[in-house]
Amino acid sequence: MRQIAGLTALVALLLPAACSAESEPAPAPAFPPAASVESSASAELADDPPGTLACAALAGAVTDASLMERGVVAGIVEASATADAPVADAAQALLTAYRQAADAAGTESEPDAVAAVSAAAADMSSVCADSGLQTVG
Repeated sequence: MRQIAGLTALVALLLPAACSAESEPAPAPAFPPAASVESSASAELADDPPGTLACAALAGAVTDASLMERGVVAGIVEASATADAPVADAAQALLTAYRQAADAAGTESEPDAVAAVSAAAADMSSVCADSGLQTVG
């Protein structure tokens, strides 16, 4: 819930600046809001035990090979909002790796940055397994 409040505050800060730009339209945000994993899933099932939704979202993304698709990692992070610290921390590490990979797109460092996303996903999957939550495989 804190992340949603933080996102709302960020939008409130950026909206006036975006509206006052007259020269050219602002580029699309690097991480557009994904379909809310927490919002849609919480209506159907609670995140019990905490982290279940984030680990399930990670498992789905890995199975679908969609981690590098826009909005997928953001959805995992959003789902981790109610997770315990180890899962939430692993989701943040995944987001950091994803942002670095997005920034490296088209550069020589892109393959290593994408590999770092895979490594962060593997680490998060291990945290999920250690926590007894759904994981890949």
